[in-house]
Amino acid sequence: MVISMRVNRELQGELVARAGCGLPWETTLANLDRVAFPLLGALDPVGDAVFNHRQIPALLGELDRLPAERGGAWVAEVRALCEVALRRPHHYLLFLGD
Repeated sequence: MVISMRVNRELQGELVARAGCGLPWETTLANLDRVAFPLLGALDPVGDAVFNHRQIPALLGELDRLPAERGGAWVAEVRALCEVALRRPHHYLLFLGD
């Protein structure tokens, strides 16, 4: 299962940016330690998750600590989307499961 990633202005509003790749959940976040990675570990391949400007710095911190074998192109995409979401108020980073 692949989770898509995007930034919206407002929760149900305009699409501002979209990741070119998806997040391959099985090879990256499945069985991730939820205590060490509470935000990434809470992502669900069939559910949706939303991060606001106050949560994004913590998410970036988790990406910094993520083991290399769980990384990939999706990490750079998430970082770029975080930058977009942090630039303006009322922008949200969304992870959308299947």
